[in-house]
Amino acid sequence: MDFRAHGANPEKFFALFGIPVPDKIYDFSSNVNAVKWNGKIDLNENILASYPDDEAAAVRRLIAERCGRGEDEMLVTNGSNEAIYLLASYMSGSSAAILEPCYGEYERALLAYGAGVHHIFDFCDLTEEDKYVWLCNPCNPTGEYTEAAALAEIFSEYPDKKFIIDEAYRDFMYGGEKQLDARNFANVIVLRSLTKIYHLCGARIGYVLAAPAVIEKLKSRQPTWSVNAPAQAAAPAFMKDTEFPEQTRAYYRAEMPRFIGALHDLGCDICDTAVNFFIMRADDDEKLIRFLLERGIVVRHTRNFPGLDGKFVRVAARTREENDIFINAMKAYKAYKERGEHNK
Repeated sequence: MDFRAHGANPEKFFALFGIPVPDKIYDFSSNVNAVKWNGKIDLNENILASYPDDEAAAVRRLIAERCGRGEDEMLVTNGSNEAIYLLASYMSGSSAAILEPCYGEYERALLAYGAGVHHIFDFCDLTEEDKYVWLCNPCNPTGEYTEAAALAEIFSEYPDKKFIIDEAYRDFMYGGEKQLDARNFANVIVLRSLTKIYHLCGARIGYVLAAPAVIEKLKSRQPTWSVNAPAQAAAPAFMKDTEFPEQTRAYYRAEMPRFIGALHDLGCDICDTAVNFFIMRADDDEKLIRFLLERGIVVRHTRNFPGLDGKFVRVAARTREENDIFINAMKAYKAYKERGEHNK
């Protein structure tokens, strides 16, 4: 069975398994924020009818203030995915290492632009030919976080390599971990997303932090009006609510230990995580996924993540009530296995 779909495509997954789409879907495959925002965004006809600001100046100014960086050190993009492709467009003919397991779009972009891809599982696997190194921190799909001090040592050890570090999930880190200050490293380019925490996945908005010369190069290849007007209107509305990110982290700080603890009590094997999602070992991922789909529950497979290879499923925490539905489904799955039906 071909498991190529990203998370957050639940209807495709039901179709893949030949299961009718239920009236209610519990999508645990998508790593979006479960905490609702109570503010309002004014998307009037003028915003929809007018061209967006091709500089995304208002968003850029807010980001600069929050990050303590100059406006010439950042580029606002159509989600961090656009930034991935812009960066990859400069790597044609070069070897780029990808620290696995991680988000599959890095490889897709690199191959599209004719770069060589070297999959590594530790920094000691780097070779002289690797001019660029891609990593996701916190890691998607595992939720694992590499401490800032450890990364700083790596960046200093390889000053001749450019490191692209994707921090799309940094806002969900609920444990108070010290985060990397990339301003201290000229060989580091940082990607960040505003879509996940701010409920803007459909609007698409993210940004790159790098040296001004790098930003100028990326900007020269970015299409005009790349970041749409609704996204530029919505992002500042969210960002000005400075309490919302901490409300989000407070929710996960309480809910993740409860959710994971209940699954541990059922005998589920769950890897450590620093964010709002985790990977759970699956002795037969197809049977587990089918069992959950039949109950309206969607999880993310890991068959296209090197190093995981379908031995796990990825689960993103949702509301407390929905998490309880997942826990009860896993209780039923445990009973199903104990009855021997799992082996039929």
